[in-house]
Amino acid sequence: MTVGGPRECRRDDFSIPPDIHYLNCAYMGPLPRTAERAGAEAIREKSTPWTVGPDDFFETSDRVRGHFAGLIGGRPEDVALHPSVSYAVATAARNLPAPSGSAIVLLGEQFPGNVYSWHRLARENDARVVTVARPDSVTAGAAWNERVLAAIDSDTSIVALPQIHWTDGTIFDLVAIGARARALGAALVVDGTQSIGAMPFSIEEVRPDLVVAAGYKWLLGPYSTALTWMGERFSDGVPLEEGWIAREGSHDFQGLVDYTDAYGPGRVRYDVGERSNFALLPVLEASLAYVAGLGPASIRNWCDRITQPLLARARSLGFGVEADAWRARHLFGLRMPEGVDLGRLRELLTARRIHVSLRGTALRVSPNVYNDEGDVAALAEALADSVAG
Repeated sequence: MTVGGPRECRRDDFSIPPDIHYLNCAYMGPLPRTAERAGAEAIREKSTPWTVGPDDFFETSDRVRGHFAGLIGGRPEDVALHPSVSYAVATAARNLPAPSGSAIVLLGEQFPGNVYSWHRLARENDARVVTVARPDSVTAGAAWNERVLAAIDSDTSIVALPQIHWTDGTIFDLVAIGARARALGAALVVDGTQSIGAMPFSIEEVRPDLVVAAGYKWLLGPYSTALTWMGERFSDGVPLEEGWIAREGSHDFQGLVDYTDAYGPGRVRYDVGERSNFALLPVLEASLAYVAGLGPASIRNWCDRITQPLLARARSLGFGVEADAWRARHLFGLRMPEGVDLGRLRELLTARRIHVSLRGTALRVSPNVYNDEGDVAALAEALADSVAG
């Protein structure tokens, strides 16, 4: 069992009733109470717009960049504010070359936000998408990683992957994958939505070209927010939209009539329009501060600690579980043994107020620091009853 992490459950930091077993952060993370309060205050401030000054359009955004950069070991000026993963991926597809005949490497059953833009890019450039399927095995992590590395060759222009698979938590060795991509001149685009905030990620070690994380899952923030770190390939690129706030000198509101083609410093050119969202950004800032205060490694360790008995029980009941070396601690899939009635399992989970997800062929379990041993014990008992029929 992994040691370290919080010494006790942090349920009191959230508005989760005691009879709810919410093991579904991969679906949507709840807001910490600090973020709830920040949101309420933000709404109140919008009722008094005369208190909103020009600096307010910039300062919260910059603090948010700093929090996210701190989580991944990057520079704040390399962070852009986006509304979604698909927005960031569309930006990447607009700026990364995919010459005719080249290959864009994706995973089988990858989340579609990191898929559709690559299919369009391939069609428009006469390139091709190479999808690396999951091996037909319960413990497929090692073999799947080997397949990914083998798929990256001299024809590869872009590799677009998650840190862990969203359906079952399979880990991908992005350090090795990134090294192979760089050696062959391919760009690496990472969707960290299901990992950043709940397990360590290092820009220095992975060396991606772009990494994005939606705010509403493991960053415990609001929907319609995403943070995107962008490397040197994007130092002089073309944004999806030409926002006024992305321009040099935009702090001077009186001078906005003096148009300029020059962008502001860093990656602000890629910010979504109206990025200074006065309702959402204060919430996101508070959520990021909460996650950073605990630390992703600490959150991972807590999840590992409380789920060990569940995993042992699940294996004894015949559920398939990925090998520990290739399984995330905060998100993992349990594959059903033969004979389990999914309808009955759903009924058991609903009746006992246990919240998990069915994704692909896996029952996806995704705890966080607001969970304790009682939550996972409730799920273990439901699994046992589903097997017993």
